[in-house]
Amino acid sequence: MLSAFVRAFRTPDLRRKLLFTIGIMVVFRVGSFLPTPGVSYPNVQVCIEQTADGNNLLGLVNLFSGGALLQLSVFALGIMPYITASIIIQLLRVVIPKFEELHKEGQSGTAKLTQYTRYLTIGLAILQSTTVITFARSGNLFAGCTVEVIPDDSWSTRLVMVITMTAGTGLIMWLGELITERGVGNGMSLLIFTSIAASFPGAMWSIIGANDGVTKFLVVFAIIILVIGLVVFVEQSQRRIPVQYAKRMVGRRMYGGSSTYIPIKINMAGIIPVIFASSLLAVPTLLAQFGDPTEGWVQWISIHLADPGAPLHIAIYVVLIIFFCYFYTAITFNPDEVADNMKKYGGFIPGIRAGRPTAEYLDYVITRITAPGSIYLALVALIPTIAFIVMDVGTNIPFGGASILIVVGVGLETVKQIESQLQQRHYEGFLR
Repeated sequence: MLSAFVRAFRTPDLRRKLLFTIGIMVVFRVGSFLPTPGVSYPNVQVCIEQTADGNNLLGLVNLFSGGALLQLSVFALGIMPYITASIIIQLLRVVIPKFEELHKEGQSGTAKLTQYTRYLTIGLAILQSTTVITFARSGNLFAGCTVEVIPDDSWSTRLVMVITMTAGTGLIMWLGELITERGVGNGMSLLIFTSIAASFPGAMWSIIGANDGVTKFLVVFAIIILVIGLVVFVEQSQRRIPVQYAKRMVGRRMYGGSSTYIPIKINMAGIIPVIFASSLLAVPTLLAQFGDPTEGWVQWISIHLADPGAPLHIAIYVVLIIFFCYFYTAITFNPDEVADNMKKYGGFIPGIRAGRPTAEYLDYVITRITAPGSIYLALVALIPTIAFIVMDVGTNIPFGGASILIVVGVGLETVKQIESQLQQRHYEGFLR
């Protein structure tokens, strides 16, 4: 990995792209510390210190924003509205035939879907910024804080805050697209990578400063290395289904006769099932925020669902991850469409008839391979959390399975893109 980056910096074109990408990432981090107009930055710091371990409701959004959410900064919402909008548009392809037609049109249809995603992102940003400001005003964002984070509670101040946070989300979306067009790698993924990686040094330092900090630090570091190794091994693994293309004559030319394969990853759903499961588990906690703390149902939710270490919370979390693995894989991989495309171009799987039998075979393989993939994803999401609860190092540190999956996945994908561009510029000929 390091050799790829060294060779990339030696290539002028790639060096410009890498420096441009790093510059955008620096701008993104600077915006995460700029306070929104109307927010008292000193009071926010006081509240963060007073409630360091008390808020799990918005932990996922805060993770993807690199801690900017609890800072109530210009980039407080982070990339989460865009992720949500992208997932919604992707799911709507199953419900709305027009979206599926646009997806099949190629580049022009994809551009139209991207435009819809941008509009939906702005709408979600307005909704989420309003929710965050409401939580901050009511005191639920920092439960137990003794100072006000928004001293001026006028309507004009609230409107300016909503506009500022929404504009920040639009700017983040633009920065991500700039990286994709003029930099290296997928811009949105790299911004998420930056947000999560930025929280690592502070979290590690907080572990060292606790009781038996050095011992806990070494154990946490060993767990992280072990989980990263598991993630790299599984993410690089794939089931290759061989495909043979028959020879055919077109005019006076012979086409086909080649062989290839369909790569099927063990974890085809990626990190999406973990995001879905975390979001659904946050709904009961959100409802409990509006109830009386002395009521029985509020206390039951706080004990059994809001606590990440509760057995019921863990059991529901695992079930939801497995369910969404199958659900999202069924949406993203369509065996009938793949079988039709293979039949159209004269391709077939050896031993399997083209058409419907091929689709049934692909569906059978996907169903079987998703079973261990979903169990792997649930284990990766739970192992760090359970281990850190046992060691009493806190459950809000950014070393959960979701963050490790994102960091490792984005890192591997970015290195692959750098190596592919290096191969285009530096290749060995027949004579050395």
